[in-house]
Order: sequence, then structure tokens, then C-alpha cells
Amino acid sequence: MGDWWISELMNSPNINGQVWVVSWLVWVIFSICLHELAHGWAALHFGDPTPRATGHMTWNPMVHMGMWSFIALAVLGIAWGAMPVDPSRMRGKYAETLTLAAGPGMNLLIAIVAFVCLVLWRPLAAGEILTAFSVGEPLSSNITTFFFLGAMLNVILMLFNLIPVLPLDGGRILMDRWGAYRRLILSEHGQWFSLIGFIFIFMTAGNYLFAAGDLFVSKPASFIWQALFPNLPPWIM
Repeated sequence: MGDWWISELMNSPNINGQVWVVSWLVWVIFSICLHELAHGWAALHFGDPTPRATGHMTWNPMVHMGMWSFIALAVLGIAWGAMPVDPSRMRGKYAETLTLAAGPGMNLLIAIVAFVCLVLWRPLAAGEILTAFSVGEPLSSNITTFFFLGAMLNVILMLFNLIPVLPLDGGRILMDRWGAYRRLILSEHGQWFSLIGFIFIFMTAGNYLFAAGDLFVSKPASFIWQALFPNLPPWIM
């Protein structure tokens, strides 16, 4: 059994463990809340009052995540959320699909904003953009790490939620748009199929998702920095 994830980060010699832990916790909670609120906003837009009627249109993370999700976040570093919706009350042929896609879409938006902040922050802090403005270490690197983790985490959340397995958004979208998949899930052994598929994805996809998150964030950011600001030193997380 591995060490507690917080202990592993705090004891890592290659990173500032405190910054990583705090940044990870902040981004996980913030991103899950916005992910679920995006589902709620979309549902309301298409005529379903359920998110507001159940009191879920709030910024309170406990409402979206619940106690067990916070416990999992503390123990394992992962968490989840939920937004109650009623597709039968939505108007429009693609209303349910768009409502489901709103969550991963919000993660993509957060990732883009965090990535832009990441790309701009390092040269700004180094005085490469405004010569009258600069930020010293370790604050500059700590904020860089914060934006990096925000962008990477939300790329991971977007990709993970789009995997076409229930109960993920991707599985629900596939169920909504593909009748054969819906019939399979609603069949006698459909729940077992979903459970086995989700466990398999959960156990095997982690390393690939983190690699993809790093690929889509650190590599493009480093390329932009080298191309536009060649005087910046190489970035080491």
C-alpha cells in the first residue's frame, strides 16, 4: 500500500509539497462546484427547475460534493459531485445531451483560463512583459504551480468525464444519443456492465489521464515561453 497522498507530496524532494497540496485541494473543490453548476445552469436554460428547487444552485461545495466526497478527497485526493436534473422536464431535442456536456465544457473553459494565466504569469513575474513589474521567488514559482495544476486538473476532469461509461457524463451522453447502448444499460445485466466498465476505467485510466493533462499543458506552455520569451529560464515544477 502506498503512502497517504498528502504525505507523498509533502515529502517529495522535487516539488514544493505544501503548494501542491493546497493548490490541488482548492482546484478540485472549485472545479467540481463549477462543473456541477454548469449542469444546473444548462438544465434551467432548457426548462428544468429541479436544480433550483432542490437547493443545488449554490456555491456551497458541501451541497455539490457531500461528506463522503470530502472524505475521499482528504484520504485519496479524489472527489466527485452531483447535480439533480430531470430530463423529462427539459425542452429541446438535444437538451439532455447539452446539459450533460455542460459539465466537461466548463472544465475545458477553466483549463483554458488557467492555461492563459499560466502562460502570461511567468514572463510577467520575471519582468519580461512589464519592466516595472516583477515578482521574486518563491512566490513566482508557487503561483506558476497553482495555475499549472488548475489547467492540468481540468483537462483531466474533462477527459475523464467524457469517457463513455456510466455514471460519467460521457456514458450518459452515449446513452441519450445511441439507442442500442441505452437498451444494453437498461437490460437485465446492464448495471453490472456499467459497474465493471467503470471500475476498469477507474483502475487503468489514471496514469494516461495525468500524462495527457501534462502533455496538453506543460508542453504547449514551455513552447510558448521559449518562442516568445527566450530569456526565461527553463521551468521546473
